[in-house]
Amino acid sequence: MLKWVVDAYELLDSPTVTGERVGEWVRSACGADGDISIESTTITGEKGSTDFVKFIIPGSRGKTAAGDAPTLGIIGRLGGIGARPERIGYVSDGDGAVAAVACAAKLGAMKQAGDRLPGDVIIATHICPNAPTKPHDPVPFMDSPVDMGTMNAHEVDPAMDAILSIDTTKGNTVINTRGFAISPTVKEGWILRIAPDLLEIMGWSTGRLPAVLPLATQDITPYGNGVHHVNSILQPCVATSAPVVGVAITAEVPVPGCGTGASREVDIEEAARFCLEVAKSFGENACSFYNRQEFETLTALYGSMTHLSTNPRNDG
Repeated sequence: MLKWVVDAYELLDSPTVTGERVGEWVRSACGADGDISIESTTITGEKGSTDFVKFIIPGSRGKTAAGDAPTLGIIGRLGGIGARPERIGYVSDGDGAVAAVACAAKLGAMKQAGDRLPGDVIIATHICPNAPTKPHDPVPFMDSPVDMGTMNAHEVDPAMDAILSIDTTKGNTVINTRGFAISPTVKEGWILRIAPDLLEIMGWSTGRLPAVLPLATQDITPYGNGVHHVNSILQPCVATSAPVVGVAITAEVPVPGCGTGASREVDIEEAARFCLEVAKSFGENACSFYNRQEFETLTALYGSMTHLSTNPRNDG
């Protein structure tokens, strides 16, 4: 995976990179196999434009083959990969895009070589080398040319049965380990317990004790409601009923999302490799994001929490 991460980083660290170019690079990694679906869509907002890219890697028993294997979604969540002209170079906030693009290329190369996963994998992110920045406590964040509703509309696919949301999560003081951490599972407004299967995969894929990103209820509410969020890592959960787990690329000290020279390829590689291993197990129905019976008991006892996915003040 490290090869693909390094190559993806070099590709994205450019003021002229586009979603179309990213798609072409992933396509080349797949060789002659044209079975992979690649889409690039340019969306313009009030603060500029960005290219949303989506990759669908079909599985041997996936929905695209009329099979019954579940579909994993991998979302590279970010505001932008660059803050030009304010900052020159690749910004820390873009690590989720590198991880997502590297996963797409690796899965494409595996499929071309004959290692086809059982379930479909849908990977989505967006490419913006000149995104704006915005104030945030304790360090500045990257902003995005488009609002969160637009991002979710292009990155959260209804076919996703579970989602891993990869996001740089260094601009805080609540997680102080370098590498990556996973969040509790979030589903329909509920912050559920940490998925034991994911902890196990994280442990043996890193060789270390797993790290967990703490969440507050307000972290899973929509952006724009006037409250503090750790970052946008769990924003996909407001646009789907599928279980969502954040894969947070972390640091020991607060690092600005708009900081350059702060991306560590080895940390991104670990996060991307974890997502790949989850994709293998999830497609085999050997990995669960949550306990269905516990979730049904919670909702029967305490009711629906889906109101936390709405924003009375601003749906964007």
